[in-house]
Amino acid sequence: MNNLKLYSDPSLNLELKSTGEVVSFSALDIERNRLFFASSNNFIYTTQLPSSQNEKIWGKTFSHSEVEPIDLEPGDFITAFDYLMEKEALVVGTSSGLLLLHNVDDNATEVVGRVEGGVKCISPSPDGDLLGIITGFGQIIVMNHDWDVLYENALGDLPEDVDLSEPTFSSCYISWRGDGKYFVTLGELDSSSSSHKKLKVWERDTGELHAASESKAFMGTVLEWMPSGAKIASVEKVENKCPSIVFFERNGLERSSFSINELTDAKVEILKWNCNSDLLAAVVRSETYDSIKIWFFSNNHWYLKQEIRYLREDGVKFAWHPTKSLQLICWTLGGHVTVNSFVWVTAVMENSTALVIDESKILATPLSLSLMPPPMYLFNLKFSSAVRDIAFYTKNSKNLLAAFLSDGCLCVAELPPLDTWEELEGKELSVEASSSETTFGLFLHLIWLDAHILLGVSRFGFSHSNYFSRTASSKDMPHGYYLQEIELSCSEDHVPSLGTCTGWHARIANQIPLEGLVIGIAPNPTKNCSAFVQFDGGKVFEYISNLGITGEAPKTEDMSLSSSCPWMSVVPVSDSVSLRPLLFGLDDNGRLHVGGNIICNNCGSFSFYSNSADLAITHLILGTKQDLLFVLDIGDVLDGKLEVQYEKFVHAGNKRREEDKNFINIWERGAKVIGVLHGDEAAVILQTARGNLECIYPRKLVLASIMNALVQGRFRDGLLMVRRHRIDFNVIVDHCGWQAFLQSAAEFVRQVNNLSYITEFVCSIKNENITETLYKNYISLPCPREAQDVQAGDFKGSFTNNKVSSVLMSIRRALEEQVSESPARELCILTTLARSDPPALEEALERVKIIREMELSGSDDPHRKSYPSAEEALKHLLWLSDSEAVYQASLGLYDLHLAAIVALNSQRDPKEFLPFLQELERMPVHLMRYKIDVRLHRHESALKHIVSAGDAYYADCLNLMKENPQLFPLGLQLITDPSKRKEVIEAWGDHFNNEECFEDAATTYLCCSSLEKALKAYRACGNWRGVMTVAGLLKLGKEEIMQLTHDLCEELQALGKPGEAAKIALEYCGDVKSGIELLVTARDWEEALRVAFMHKSDDLISEVKNASLECSSLLIGEYEEGLEKVGKYLARYLAVRQRRLLLAAKLQSEDQSVNDLDDDTASEASSSFSGMSAYTTGCPYLQHAYLVLEDLVVETRKGSAASISSSTASKGRGTRRQRNRGKIRAGSPGEEMALVEHLKGMSLTSGAKHELKSLLVSLVMLGKEEIAKKLQRTGEAFQLSQMAAVKLAEDTIPNNIIDEHAHTLEHYVHKLRSEQLHSDAFVWQYKVLLSS
Repeated sequence: MNNLKLYSDPSLNLELKSTGEVVSFSALDIERNRLFFASSNNFIYTTQLPSSQNEKIWGKTFSHSEVEPIDLEPGDFITAFDYLMEKEALVVGTSSGLLLLHNVDDNATEVVGRVEGGVKCISPSPDGDLLGIITGFGQIIVMNHDWDVLYENALGDLPEDVDLSEPTFSSCYISWRGDGKYFVTLGELDSSSSSHKKLKVWERDTGELHAASESKAFMGTVLEWMPSGAKIASVEKVENKCPSIVFFERNGLERSSFSINELTDAKVEILKWNCNSDLLAAVVRSETYDSIKIWFFSNNHWYLKQEIRYLREDGVKFAWHPTKSLQLICWTLGGHVTVNSFVWVTAVMENSTALVIDESKILATPLSLSLMPPPMYLFNLKFSSAVRDIAFYTKNSKNLLAAFLSDGCLCVAELPPLDTWEELEGKELSVEASSSETTFGLFLHLIWLDAHILLGVSRFGFSHSNYFSRTASSKDMPHGYYLQEIELSCSEDHVPSLGTCTGWHARIANQIPLEGLVIGIAPNPTKNCSAFVQFDGGKVFEYISNLGITGEAPKTEDMSLSSSCPWMSVVPVSDSVSLRPLLFGLDDNGRLHVGGNIICNNCGSFSFYSNSADLAITHLILGTKQDLLFVLDIGDVLDGKLEVQYEKFVHAGNKRREEDKNFINIWERGAKVIGVLHGDEAAVILQTARGNLECIYPRKLVLASIMNALVQGRFRDGLLMVRRHRIDFNVIVDHCGWQAFLQSAAEFVRQVNNLSYITEFVCSIKNENITETLYKNYISLPCPREAQDVQAGDFKGSFTNNKVSSVLMSIRRALEEQVSESPARELCILTTLARSDPPALEEALERVKIIREMELSGSDDPHRKSYPSAEEALKHLLWLSDSEAVYQASLGLYDLHLAAIVALNSQRDPKEFLPFLQELERMPVHLMRYKIDVRLHRHESALKHIVSAGDAYYADCLNLMKENPQLFPLGLQLITDPSKRKEVIEAWGDHFNNEECFEDAATTYLCCSSLEKALKAYRACGNWRGVMTVAGLLKLGKEEIMQLTHDLCEELQALGKPGEAAKIALEYCGDVKSGIELLVTARDWEEALRVAFMHKSDDLISEVKNASLECSSLLIGEYEEGLEKVGKYLARYLAVRQRRLLLAAKLQSEDQSVNDLDDDTASEASSSFSGMSAYTTGCPYLQHAYLVLEDLVVETRKGSAASISSSTASKGRGTRRQRNRGKIRAGSPGEEMALVEHLKGMSLTSGAKHELKSLLVSLVMLGKEEIAKKLQRTGEAFQLSQMAAVKLAEDTIPNNIIDEHAHTLEHYVHKLRSEQLHSDAFVWQYKVLLSS
């Protein structure tokens, strides 16, 4: 569904040398972009094809061209002409049989051969290796580069009465197949009265006849082999019938044909395919005019897409550009040359209406009503001649169509509203030409400004435009391009349900001459009577009605193009305040220009989608040359966030996860986006290369349309779209947050008004925000985050944070309030209960129970008809829920009859449930409920019922609490008997004791006066104070107390608590020596000195002194060793870090687009890189790192220096910490972070700082001030070094560069010394010891 639009036709006139001289032949040099013409007077004219460098030359009345004569004998003239790329020269054939090679650059002509009978046709093979020649005697001569004849064949059998001394063939033609393996010929005799001829196919290599067609009435020798090789086109003329174009296969058999729909006297003289084999052009000469017709084949139908008319005396000829499939070069006998550039434009208009041009008809199909593939259509519009261009206007229910015809007429029709088009099915509406006092010239571009104004770019004064210029006013017009504003009026009354195809009058209201070539015009959708005009090169100007061109349009960069874009569209976009225009342009190279930028370099087609009420465009639909379809938010286009998000619109080639894929693979190669269905339809229409139409619904567009409907409060429309496209129903709830939906639940139920749809919706709700999971790559939430945080004030309670239960509760309430009672409503309510989270099965069964009781009552209450039967309701509930869960819920109601019914309807075996239910029925009520609660694990309810059952079941009650310890608090509330309460508390204490919660156990035992158990519990947890207190309560004897204290001392030492053991030894045992030793072991130096001086024992003081000196010496050694290790670990870290940075930089510099690798290759590359050693040379830190590697692995098993030196307890903590941290594995991916963590683990703990401070003051007390100073200096150096190393590592982790001068340990130590020395980290130091 495309139309072929002429968007550029630069022209020039060759200044012929003499009167009566005409242009006979043409040739093209595509390497140097040169065009050659041979005239009847044997002159060669050379000119350049239009380009940005010579655009000023094209368009002049006469232009300069190089002219070179060919020196021939009198009476001899040029009969064949072509360009040989391999020779970089022209090959010329003459009537006398000369073969000339003419070099244009040197103006040198060389005779390379001569043939008898004259040269009738010259045709090089597609590869340029061979040259085919047909002589006047009908001989086919095939030569090579060196002009050696490879073979010579007769074109056909000659009649006996033919004079062989004179040339016998008046015309003949050779056409090669695209690959050059075959060529086909057709010749016509001078004297032959019969038009029946044979088409012959020859083999290239041997020159043998491959196949021949049946004898047919071919028109002349018009012949062309399709470059793709599928068909051979020729023209057949049957008497009293219109000529037909006939297609043959290589074997000479006729395949198909079509009529050119002209008068019987029309003649087809030239027939040529374009290089893509999709367009077939012909020169058709009729009685009143000549025309170039261009056909296109799709879906087994030949469409006439363009007709360019010329005057008969022009004798027009043409040739397709060899490499540009949509460029047609035309010339006339008088030397007027036109280069027509076409472009395929979609036939689908903004309102999704397809208007396909086919000769003098426009085939109309509203795709929003029916997806009819061409050539089918709903109705058609008939015109007086072939349609060249159309413009469509749709706004405010008005549908206007303007068509420019090949005879120069402008036709206008007003069509009925779109919703009445179905009544036009199969009809043909005849459209008359509008009346006008002047001619409009040749329209290249035509658009509507509003319902009564057209804007067009017209051309006057050049050859084919002269066909239209027959009035005096038009003859006076200077040659060139004009921007014309045309006012329209209609003399007939418009009937809304009918179209108005007659009575239109057109008047030129404004006409502006244009200096440059106009590439395209587009209406401004945001301003009335305004349009944008694009000139060659991409410059865009704004045109305003009655004001003309007001100046260059891009007041902002959004309206600029960097190159000429034949496809140009201006669409309205919203900037949250108002609408503004946004210009899109697609150039010949597939670059899509938007807002002054190029967003895609391989665009094949694009369209726009809108779901906005103000028709602002919301999405850009983009199809690439790789057959990928992208759906882009217009906001992302405006923000420039496309390159990273869509990876330059190129498929990486690696297998990506489905949820990460942001494009759709177009399943058929070459399919194009031709249009969309706007609004709720949210469809993209593609047309395949075969012509078929495919309608797809991209998930992103569908979700956008659903979101738009929901935001507008159109819940029914949103639900219908969700069902139609199989979207998760949760999108209805999650689009603005489920809390906000609670407020709209009643409106949702009212609009949907279909209990089946609501039941389907209810069954799909789940506790998941799918806008953040399933559809996170497709949805841009329309609601601000504040709206999603709305709290549902009317739904507070246990479901406040439960989406499923809250939503279903709101739906249930809405059903009860707004929907009249009916069996279907009750089943829907049961569904909301069964689908709650957790399922409210008991409440659902209560409703079933009420229905059952109403049935059992046997009343004829009309209210009963509003409910389903109990059996139906129960089966519905069982269908929705797990039958076992329903059965247990029925037991939970303590209704044994209902439980039996549930069991029977859930297909249970009566042997399984009947004995159990009968046993329950025989029990007392409380005991029955207790048994049911235990079965259902409802322990609190079971405890209440068993307590209510009486003292006889106290043992069961106690066992229940022991099995479920969380019931003890409730049991103490329910049991009032003191003795039983004491048993319960003691049992609770036993539970704590078994769980090794000894503190709680001891306290619990004290509550029930179980002192012996309390003593054991305190002793088990090492609480010696509690032990001694309980021992006092037990009134133990002195010997028992002493034995107990000795035992406690040993236990506390074993637990690593020598300080606590020292207190017992001093306070209860009176053993001063043992107490001092324990304090020394605990590193409590100040307390040890205090006790020694208190008892005035020199031996004890000496013992403390010796121990403190020994400890200080050990600490000094360990701090020095730790200092050395910090340096080693940091050097190792810097070495590994720098090496990895070097590797990363190398990989980045050598990256050859990993996206182009498949998964296996990428995996192998990743594995090889991750396995590379980080210990190779190239890093200044590595030499030292080699020396410490082995030592490092060993040392990581040890604790930090500070931990080792602190105390026995500190050693235990350090060992556990190091074990948890694990080994540092050399070369592993986590080695860097492991080294950093290890450096952090070497820091001084708070306990170590406290012990160090105590040791320092003790040394000063003992007169060892110098040792104290040395110890403090060493500790300070170690701590500063460790902190500096950690800080350095943390600073280098986020950086990609390591500065060898700044990132050094010495630099960071100096920096930290000035910043941290007086901070809390060094609170253990004494200022007096800082002095040297």
